[in-house]
Amino acid sequence: MGKGYRQGRLGEEIRRIISDMIFRELKDPRLKDSMVSVTAVDVTSDGSYATVYLSIFRQAADENEMDEIKEGVLEAMRSAKGFIKKEIGRQIRIKHMPELIFKIDTSLDYGRRMDELITKVMSEQEEKHEDEE
Repeated sequence: MGKGYRQGRLGEEIRRIISDMIFRELKDPRLKDSMVSVTAVDVTSDGSYATVYLSIFRQAADENEMDEIKEGVLEAMRSAKGFIKKEIGRQIRIKHMPELIFKIDTSLDYGRRMDELITKVMSEQEEKHEDEE
């Protein structure tokens, strides 16, 4: 079933508020060391849960360091959940505040990986074509 208009509007408002809070109000050093962006917020049809997808833009030495950074950002957002919900409630008048669930958005990494694979296949095809000539 498609997402309703109300859930879409609510998700967009929550995304806007959390993005602004990350930029202006949240002082956790785990957030300040990385550029964190809210890419999307999906609200369930009954409005009881809102999944907040976060992207992290930061160079890491290796995969383990990036995993630590991601976990740190998630922990920072979880620890600020009460403050975030209070601010959402202050700015949006809704009967029931959805429970916030924070997740890392991996779509950028996935897209980057697909781009690398496509580039690799294309270069292999060009090499094969040149060898045939």
